[in-house]
Amino acid sequence: MNARLVGRWSLAALAAAAVVMTVARPLAGQGAPAQARGHDAATQEWIQLFNGRDLANWTAKFTKHDLGVNLHDTFRVENGVLAVRYDKWKAFDGEFGHLFYTQPFSYYRLAAEYRFVGEQLAGGPGWARRNNGLMLHAPDPKTMLKDQDFPISIEVQLLGGLGDGKPRTTANLCTPGTHVVLNGQLFTPHCTNSSSRTYDGDQWVRVEVEVHGDERLRHIVDGQVVLEYARPQIGGGQVSPADPKVKVDGTPLTGGYIAIQAETGPTEFRKIELLDLEGCADPKASNYRTYVVKGDPKRCRY
Repeated sequence: MNARLVGRWSLAALAAAAVVMTVARPLAGQGAPAQARGHDAATQEWIQLFNGRDLANWTAKFTKHDLGVNLHDTFRVENGVLAVRYDKWKAFDGEFGHLFYTQPFSYYRLAAEYRFVGEQLAGGPGWARRNNGLMLHAPDPKTMLKDQDFPISIEVQLLGGLGDGKPRTTANLCTPGTHVVLNGQLFTPHCTNSSSRTYDGDQWVRVEVEVHGDERLRHIVDGQVVLEYARPQIGGGQVSPADPKVKVDGTPLTGGYIAIQAETGPTEFRKIELLDLEGCADPKASNYRTYVVKGDPKRCRY
């Protein structure tokens, strides 16, 4: 998303996903792990949205092209990483790209490990250098118009330092077609900076986002919360064109689809994983998990 505005404002397909069992990593504010019928109720079940082999469960959408067209093979898997490449492009003509995961989520913790590599595609906008993003709470990509530039969403903007000694934070907030509540007030500027440090060069960076529906969203870098806000909702501009049946200003965004971007900056993702915080909250169930934030009795197994 347009980083020119950032500098101005300093502020389920589950079966197809690989599930990795990790050592318990309780979320902030949780107490000692509980036990449920012999199972460690605090063991976290991270879903690997990117399987390291192919683009299964992901669908591309580029401006001026139909859903499902992976323009110039931009999104691809090479050497175990999900790569955003521009080596097959000759020029850029406003074809912003997004790669959507097949399943929507509402309460979750999303983690991405990324880095910027190579040079920006010639003709790309200046603000798009070393720029990508995690698009959250987007409507079904099938609702995007063919010429629509960005999905209505909450963007966790990923930026790399430009090596010029100037600060350039990552895990910023941008709001294409949306608003949020920040510090108790409706926040309508398009972008605002996080409090992260600058990451220069081609180093890997891990960014996490803790999402509680439309109650609260937290951006986390190096284990530190660098930005927090609430009540994401449809509103404002920075999306063009948009179906008026979809872009109904004031509509709360309680969940939606996740996407990564292609904005002319070559990028690699070696991991994109998600911890679903919506699930079984009954201690009597065999699949009870202490880290669940929103209980869903239909998911419980006895």
